[in-house]
Amino acid sequence: MTTKTLSPIQRTFADLRARKQIALMPFITAGYPSLDATLAILPALERAGASLVEIGFPFSDPIADGPTIQESYTQVLSAGLQLKDIFRTIKQARATVTIPLVAMVSYSIVYRFGLERFLAECNSCGINGLILPDLPPPEAQAICAKVNAAGLDTILLVAPTTTSQRRKEIADLCTGFIYYLSISGITGERKSLPPDITQSLQNLRSLTDRPICVGFGISEAQHVAQLAPYADGAIVGTAFVRRFKQHQSESPQQIGKVAGDFCKELLSQVR
Repeated sequence: MTTKTLSPIQRTFADLRARKQIALMPFITAGYPSLDATLAILPALERAGASLVEIGFPFSDPIADGPTIQESYTQVLSAGLQLKDIFRTIKQARATVTIPLVAMVSYSIVYRFGLERFLAECNSCGINGLILPDLPPPEAQAICAKVNAAGLDTILLVAPTTTSQRRKEIADLCTGFIYYLSISGITGERKSLPPDITQSLQNLRSLTDRPICVGFGISEAQHVAQLAPYADGAIVGTAFVRRFKQHQSESPQQIGKVAGDFCKELLSQVR
């Protein structure tokens, strides 16, 4: 009898579940505020306790990103950032980064680059999974199969308005984790989580045993603590990117310190 080998993402969540801990997954924009900053941020986040990192591939027409992340995308694209720069930088970072790295990337970018070529580059540089925000089922089935066959995990989005039947279809296509949106709309910092978030997560949990990570509006330590009993992971994006903007004139090492300090702050009530 053969035992299925867990992927790095699956192993991470299995280990955290065994310890009854929630994953913190920072989101960063690739190349923001610079590629050197990205090189400093990634290991700083791991040292500070991040379990995974979501790396946003800048896109001229982002799906649901709020103004802070949109601005970061615009800035790096205007500076001439290309996919080859992102892949090269992640590969460099892998010398000191061991936690799973997940790409948040529009499928239109993947399609233009070529799916097989994109997956090969991901494998070469050390990306472990793809979040595909604009790829709903049933269209996603064939694409997810190819991503999985290449050894990468697939992660799709579930919104509060997604029906139970559709939630199940999406969950079945997710091999890494399910990305649950705490609210419908765009990303951004908020003072409180939706009052029905617990019920929504319990509903989703009844449909699948896949890990569930919550994003959109998560920006404070109390949010992470509030999610800990019900979710496998908390995704924090805008709050990180805003801090990078505030410190973008400083050295990459200082920006890395800012990332690490905020990561520790977010985990302060759960670790």
